[in-house]
Amino acid sequence: MKFKDPIKRGLPAISLILVAEALDALQDQKGDERKRYLKDTATSVAQGLIGLGFSSALRALMTIPYTYLYEHVAPSKRKLQSPRDWLILFIAVDFLVYVYHRNAHERRLLWAGHQVHHSSDYVNVSTAFRRKWSQWFEKLVWAPLPLLGYPPQAVFYMHAYHLVYGVFAHMDKIERMPRWFEKVFVSPSHHRVHHGVEPKYLDKNYGSILIIWDKLFGTFQEEEERPTYGLTKPVPTENVVGLQTFEFKDLWRDVRKARNARERVKYLFGPPGWEPGDAAGPAA
Repeated sequence: MKFKDPIKRGLPAISLILVAEALDALQDQKGDERKRYLKDTATSVAQGLIGLGFSSALRALMTIPYTYLYEHVAPSKRKLQSPRDWLILFIAVDFLVYVYHRNAHERRLLWAGHQVHHSSDYVNVSTAFRRKWSQWFEKLVWAPLPLLGYPPQAVFYMHAYHLVYGVFAHMDKIERMPRWFEKVFVSPSHHRVHHGVEPKYLDKNYGSILIIWDKLFGTFQEEEERPTYGLTKPVPTENVVGLQTFEFKDLWRDVRKARNARERVKYLFGPPGWEPGDAAGPAA
């Protein structure tokens, strides 16, 4: 079974949406604000294009062990010949995206990579491109599915549709979707909350396509007013590479100053902002 990458197929349409959104936004901006918006958009797109190369390479690499699990370890193989099979795969992928995304906010080693997506002061279509380059955990999270008999290429294919949906979720111009929609699916309103720095919005709404996981596991927050976007601490650089690496440098500094093995483990796998004597810290 051959799968055509929906990201590559949809890139022309996504690019048109990005340009149209930027032109619309620039009508309301002048001077320095316009320059800042354009620079931020260019940075986000650059992060995404470079990240696409890293993602493709890592996906090709991870296909090798996942194919082995599927071919030689899985007790049975799913043929994906019925809508029911595809629906189960969709739900499984969506749940694992929730698991990954939540851990990317709650474990500092993972947050060091994921923070780049939150480093923009805007939420728009270009922000959907603003992805980390260190995507190892994002690829490792799929291991249960080949073990359950799902072909690795089908898993990556389904995840690609989740990434395409992310373009819609970042459309800041969309105020609200119908109530029936927002009961089940992630809307731009839900995802604006996820990018907010207000305390009540931090670490909320991790869902990719389905919002039901957040409602089940207590991480859902309704949008009460428009959030302020970005990180809770100043971003020290606007350099494309620097945005990807600055939190790793800070993490390495903290690990080196740790007094014992327990503190090193907590710095690596505890919540962002953790310090000795703290129970937790802010993520975004």
